[in-house]
Amino acid sequence: MRILMVTSEASPFAKVGGLGEAVTYLSRALRKQGHDVRIVLPYYGAVRSMKEALQKHPAPLGVPLGNKEYWTGIFEGKLPGTDIPVYCIDHEIAYAREGIYGSRTVPFFPDNAFRFALLSRGAFQLCRLLNWFPHIIHSHDWPTSLCNVYLKAFESTGPFKDTKGVLTIHNVGYQGIVPKEELENIGLNWEQFYRYELEYYDQINLLKGGILQADFLTAVSPRYAAEILTPEFGSGLEGCLAKRRDRLVGILNGIDYEEWDPEKDPFLPYHFSSSNLSGKALVKRFLQEQVGLAPEPSVPLICFIGRIVDQKGFGILLASRPMNLYSICRELEVQVVILGTGDPKYEEELARLAWKLPNLKVVLQFNTPLSHLIEGGADFFLMPSVYEPCGLNQLYSLRYGTIPIVTDRGGLADTVEPYNETDCSGTGFIIPHPDTESIFLTVKKALEVYRNRPDHIEILRQRGMEKRFSWEEAAQRYTAVYERALLA
Repeated sequence: MRILMVTSEASPFAKVGGLGEAVTYLSRALRKQGHDVRIVLPYYGAVRSMKEALQKHPAPLGVPLGNKEYWTGIFEGKLPGTDIPVYCIDHEIAYAREGIYGSRTVPFFPDNAFRFALLSRGAFQLCRLLNWFPHIIHSHDWPTSLCNVYLKAFESTGPFKDTKGVLTIHNVGYQGIVPKEELENIGLNWEQFYRYELEYYDQINLLKGGILQADFLTAVSPRYAAEILTPEFGSGLEGCLAKRRDRLVGILNGIDYEEWDPEKDPFLPYHFSSSNLSGKALVKRFLQEQVGLAPEPSVPLICFIGRIVDQKGFGILLASRPMNLYSICRELEVQVVILGTGDPKYEEELARLAWKLPNLKVVLQFNTPLSHLIEGGADFFLMPSVYEPCGLNQLYSLRYGTIPIVTDRGGLADTVEPYNETDCSGTGFIIPHPDTESIFLTVKKALEVYRNRPDHIEILRQRGMEKRFSWEEAAQRYTAVYERALLA
């Protein structure tokens, strides 16, 4: 099967969150299963620093958007370690800047509709240039959801007449809502605006258009696929999604078990396995020394790795009320290390707390080696998400014997089994609701088990390390979706 991934992110070329990893690892797994997979994304400013891995295609690429045609360049290469072709569309005005969706001062670029319309429409032109026409165009989230609109509006005949569109929803909270005055910039007219159902409270909603025009939809976990049909989690699009529920499938993301392997991880000073956990204690001590925590083996160490934003629970953890993060660090015998970047107001508050609390260390950066070290050395991983489409760090934590403490949300609920002290079943601790009291009491319970039932902690570690959430299985499920889309 020929599959074109049209995406705003693909690791290692461009990555903000889990989307970049998901596209790359899914593409690899599909290729291993014999599919002809190709990836197209923008030639961002950050991608230009990797130009030695990409060669400029000799032919220019004209991209029609409405009454205008934009001339772009194509850089091509391979996904590292594979034979998967990667194409980057180059347009200096649209992409030669720092940031993918926005910058620290401008969170959402005002010309994003044009930038990603150029990518989405350009994907079709690229196929014409290559004389390669996919069975499936797989778009991801709002930035490339217009592929599904363009497939219906402009490509229902000709070489794409048998091509089907699949849209994966990685996070329905981000929808690409722009003023309707942007319609000309995305190459559509008013009749198409209404026919393809882009209207959203007198604005354009790019994700909505993709949801209603795609041949099939997927969400990144079964639980999240069910949640987004409800007002609590649908972010205003639950009605549109309910209309398509017969074409919506939840498929859990996976992780790369070769990259995340505590037995041979190059970022760990010591190695360990589910059958021999002795090295984990040594990694913990090394981590404590590296981040400036007291090297106390008996004190449980909790970590967080990820985006420091409301979705991940930081609005709750840093709220000015009892049982918040400050209370956890002051009232419980624990050490906490946080790695990540995000909302400046939360970064500032965490830095202030770390200055006051000797048992809290905060590293405000994206740091791959340190993320591996933290996963390897921590005892628990805290992820009190308000909502969580899939989540990857809880999967890394399970792999490294770092017991998750997570909310009962989305992919967290699909991957972490609740601990039962009666029979020591489960793989982690479940926070029943994302509020300060529930988080505090669940953390307290986990620490009590750590002190009073070390035998249970070891069993939970071992059981989690032996769980598998593979991209190979995910790829098989996506293949089944592609086959259903082709029959639709």
